[in-house]
Amino acid sequence: MRSFDYVIIGAGAAGFSASVKLSELTEAKASIALINGGILGGTCVNVGCVPSKYLIEAAKLYYEGRRKRIKSVEVSTKVDFTSLMHSLRETVTTLRFEKYEKILQHYPDVELISGKAEFTGPDTLKIKNSEGDIEVKAEKHILVATGSRPYPPPIPGIEKTNYLDSDKIWNLDEQPVDMLILGGGAIGLEIGQAMQRLGTRVTLVEVLDRILPTAEPDISNELLSILREEGMEIRTKTRVVEIIQKNGRKEAKLVSNRGEEKITVDEILVATGRRANTDSLHLEKAGIDTDERGFIKVNNRMRTTNPRIFAAGDVVSKTLMLETLSAREGVVAAINMAGGEAEIDYSATPVVVFTEPQVASVGLTESEVMRRYKACACRVVHMKDLAKASVTGEGRGLAKLVIHPHTKEILGFHALSPNASEYILAAAEAVRRKATVYDLLDMIHVFPAYSEALKLSAVAFLRPVGLMPCCME
Repeated sequence: MRSFDYVIIGAGAAGFSASVKLSELTEAKASIALINGGILGGTCVNVGCVPSKYLIEAAKLYYEGRRKRIKSVEVSTKVDFTSLMHSLRETVTTLRFEKYEKILQHYPDVELISGKAEFTGPDTLKIKNSEGDIEVKAEKHILVATGSRPYPPPIPGIEKTNYLDSDKIWNLDEQPVDMLILGGGAIGLEIGQAMQRLGTRVTLVEVLDRILPTAEPDISNELLSILREEGMEIRTKTRVVEIIQKNGRKEAKLVSNRGEEKITVDEILVATGRRANTDSLHLEKAGIDTDERGFIKVNNRMRTTNPRIFAAGDVVSKTLMLETLSAREGVVAAINMAGGEAEIDYSATPVVVFTEPQVASVGLTESEVMRRYKACACRVVHMKDLAKASVTGEGRGLAKLVIHPHTKEILGFHALSPNASEYILAAAEAVRRKATVYDLLDMIHVFPAYSEALKLSAVAFLRPVGLMPCCME
């Protein structure tokens, strides 16, 4: 039995952030075991944010070269898909080394142990690896940060099909001629648009009545129109009821208000949901409760039902799965494991979908405000009304500001806009600080920029946007 002050299970965003923070808080005087059963870095750098955004950026360059967005400017482009995917994987390898492997060298109090962990008691673990089992005891606290994995829906035939998911797609070397995507959430839309722009014929099906079902309906509908204009076929209120693989191709049976139909494609990407990596941890031996889906229940200090054990990241029962949020949860857990008193606040978490234009959102939607206060004050501005759109030739999208109907406090901001990821933090800070629409008007904004949408949506409460000079307010 090996003893450590702290044991962290999982070396993704949450676990890695927690190990660094614990080392700093204890001035490198505590012993920390970082147990990792997969590839160092977890989802984000290996199969999530990094490869997906690389693919999106490459697709954008190729698409924009053919689009002729600015008059009199033509760019000749071509794409080598095999080379693109090779360079994508090289980027992942480089960032994993720079942001994870290399960093560990600066924290000698953190010992990386490879292997799969399982609880044997409320403060003990068994780690299985190729060299045999290791028993570990935590003298102070344990953090569970094992993340989640893609989870296919129960469609007949899917397990016999060589389908892709958000983990497997990065191993592609040959570009599919056509692809069926299951799921109209962030993953399906991001990868779907990128593949469509690179020349694959993409069909996306969503069971619900709109894509991005948790987003503002205005934004969902506008993005739907944009993606369809780019050539993506999108079917809402459509269900896949059977999948068959034959002759190297995949055949899916679809059911919708059109009736039954079949579609045959090179590849199927499943982007419908995720499952917590808890099924082999034996959480019951540690007294840790989960929800009905297997995700760990925690309080706002990331403490589980066992007061000595914390949990953070995508393994936690919550609404949002974001790399930055997981890292913050890991830090909050580490502070409390070291004796501090930190709490997680989800109310001002910015969420971005990296389609083009990007979808960025923070705070409450109009319908949520209506349910809460029985009234809502909202304004919508369109990107085509921004001076920046006239300069760039890109005026697709809109922005919506949601405020309290009585106090004028900013409750939410939602945008479909180029570069929305770059300025959503300003709106998030306004929500976090309970700023009013007048506080936004008092700020000096950048011009010309797409971030002006935040200002214009506030100005719209005072006067029609069309009657405002470029830099007023």
